[in-house]
Amino acid sequence: MSRRGASMDPFDAGAGGILRQPKAVWATAGASVVAFMGIGLVDPILPSIAKGLDASAGQVSLLFTSYFLITALAMLVTGFVSSRIGGRRTLLLGLAFVVVFAGLAGTSDTVGQLVGYRAGWGLGNALFVSTALAVIVGAAAGGSAAAILLYESALGLGMACGPLLGALLGDASWRYPFFGTAFLMAIGFLCITVFLKEQPKPARRTSLLDPLRALGHGGLASAAISAFFYNYTFFTVLAFTPFVLNMSPYKSGAVFFAWGVLLAVFSVLVAPRMQKRFGSLKVLGGSLVLLAADVLVLGYGDHTTAIVCTILSGAFIGVNNTVYTELALGVSDAPRPVASAGYNFVRWFAAAAAPYFAPKIEEWTDVHIPFVVAAVTAVLGAVVVVVRRRALTLPQVLEPGHATEDKATVFAD
Repeated sequence: MSRRGASMDPFDAGAGGILRQPKAVWATAGASVVAFMGIGLVDPILPSIAKGLDASAGQVSLLFTSYFLITALAMLVTGFVSSRIGGRRTLLLGLAFVVVFAGLAGTSDTVGQLVGYRAGWGLGNALFVSTALAVIVGAAAGGSAAAILLYESALGLGMACGPLLGALLGDASWRYPFFGTAFLMAIGFLCITVFLKEQPKPARRTSLLDPLRALGHGGLASAAISAFFYNYTFFTVLAFTPFVLNMSPYKSGAVFFAWGVLLAVFSVLVAPRMQKRFGSLKVLGGSLVLLAADVLVLGYGDHTTAIVCTILSGAFIGVNNTVYTELALGVSDAPRPVASAGYNFVRWFAAAAAPYFAPKIEEWTDVHIPFVVAAVTAVLGAVVVVVRRRALTLPQVLEPGHATEDKATVFAD
């Protein structure tokens, strides 16, 4: 995509720069930060929730399972909804769900209630983030490059700040992070209501089965299966490690804040440079193997080693996220939002499975084995990349940086 005569620097303070965007873009990006904060918000307060509701680690980990199970299933719905009612209404519907269910989560008296409310929260978050990127790009000034960077920065900032907010509010009560999220998302709802005008609807409506049909492409299916194994590792770290570290909300929040900062930096700044130098598949395979080694050391090391490895895993996760995004968007000829939805439909099931099975595996064996399993799944993800490398390097696959316009759609969906 050529934009002759325009600055190619997304940080340029001119009309197309990241800092010179309409209020609608900033309103949507700000709400996106809070939406992504919701993923890691509960991390530092998982032990506090377990204590407050007299629940086991396995029961509390279902907060992630219900959230991501609904998110996975919602991948078949979000495009169907937004192509019919429009982007603005879909954003507001998703925000309304989050405000209601996050607020209700803070009133829970049992872990069952909390898990149920978290599922409703997941539906709202899926509706919101699956639409936010398209809305930001549509409303942005001066091309899409700065808009995409702004969205990816919102993703990284949200993943980093979620555990920090959870720790700050959760130190007083595990209920406060949920009320805080509801309050912030309510502000986001008002900002989008005031500043964002309705975006044009897609020329073609998306059906519920389109994402599943897209998975009939061997390359996209291979990327999704590899990402499924990888996401099991990712969410073992995110959902199970807090119980192993067994730290106060403040200390746990600090650990996962550092983890999120590394994730953001390596996703936005480091991974694209590595792709250009070594190629996407080599970077992905190497990063998955390094993540497997890191998780294995995390499981068998002492407490300090576990902290260091938890933080370090953010770097590998950031690299993997970016490369998987490039592959999923470029490997098939399906429309990118449809391919993205199919890809995410598969991979988010692993995010639902890992928080459930990791505590169960600990109960059946010992605390080390969940990390052994997570290391094995990371290696399996790398094996799929190696075995299916020809399908993943078809001419349709875009080189790093050429998928800029839709790059973050995979995470949005």
